[in-house]
Amino acid sequence: MTIPQRLRDFADDLTAIRRDLHQHPELGFEEVRTSGIVAQHLRDWGIEVTTGIGKTGVVGVLKGNRPGRTIGLRADMDALPIDEQTNLPYASKTPGVMHACGHDAHTAILLGTARYLAETRDFAGTAMFIFQPAEEGLGGARAMIAEGLFERFPCDEIYGLHNSPYTEPGKIGVRPGKAMAGANFFDIEITAKGCHAATPHNGIDSIVIASALVQQLQSIVARNVPAHEKVVLSVTQMQAGSAYNVLPEVATLAGTVRYFDRDQAEMVTQRMQDLCDGMARSYGVEISLAMRNVFDVLENDPEMSQALYEAAQGLVGEDAYLHDSQVMGSEDFADMLQVVRGAHCTIGHSGSVPLHNPGFVLDDALLPLAAALMARMVETRGGA
Repeated sequence: MTIPQRLRDFADDLTAIRRDLHQHPELGFEEVRTSGIVAQHLRDWGIEVTTGIGKTGVVGVLKGNRPGRTIGLRADMDALPIDEQTNLPYASKTPGVMHACGHDAHTAILLGTARYLAETRDFAGTAMFIFQPAEEGLGGARAMIAEGLFERFPCDEIYGLHNSPYTEPGKIGVRPGKAMAGANFFDIEITAKGCHAATPHNGIDSIVIASALVQQLQSIVARNVPAHEKVVLSVTQMQAGSAYNVLPEVATLAGTVRYFDRDQAEMVTQRMQDLCDGMARSYGVEISLAMRNVFDVLENDPEMSQALYEAAQGLVGEDAYLHDSQVMGSEDFADMLQVVRGAHCTIGHSGSVPLHNPGFVLDDALLPLAAALMARMVETRGGA
């Protein structure tokens, strides 16, 4: 099997859509323009459209030419708070916002799948096109689910994908089972005693405490997590002070914990609390820890993973592969997989800059291949 000719015929249209979205990125739950474009395209192709699920989410429903099962396909739409530095002719026109993770491509891919299936209608069952807002840590999947996504639009299976600049172009990888880490975000506030910087003995230095706490937190994974478990604890923010001559009263830390086992995540949280409590007693200050779960562990169903792998084989042959590596990054498609069985894959492209980088460039050659893969899942699984 190869990419259907019809998809090849309108590949340039997908590139145009993708680049337009790239020029006009929108942050999570602000994807008003993006969702409007998505909804209009779906309507133009005769697809039933529902908007406003999870604030800016869109769902399209398309029935095939014979009875069958309902297959969900999902794409994320949001951009990141990053200043683009690519100098592309279609670079972001919105200062401080950029599609640095390729969600513009994911949206264009699913639109390509929808257009192709709407034109052919040669499949059993129903295709459900789910365009999700706010994947980047804001809980867009959970918002759609909380507003009755799968009660209103029940799916038998669901599939998603992500572009990958880390693998060779055209390679499609699927990892059965636990594939991507769950993620907690944390905030720590240290309330000490501010004073003049020339007389530190009159206060209690929140910056010294924060610095010591960062080092202590790094000991948790090294000394409390079993060596065979995969856990990452990263402090990503430290904020304190606004003057050269003042020891600040308050310092804050923030960061993330990534994990594959919820018991380990809970243990890490408890150890973080213990360290905060101990440091507070040692210095005579107040330290609060707030931990919140942002992503579940992304766990691919074994049967669905095999189906996705076989569909990929049909498109790219030996460039499709099953692998056993687990990614410490997170993806909130995991939350949908907690409700509906399914699988997620990665598709390599010729970009050489990492995701979430201001210089990230996506290879548009990816679009028709990825759209063909998603269409193939509807065509093969709708009558399964």
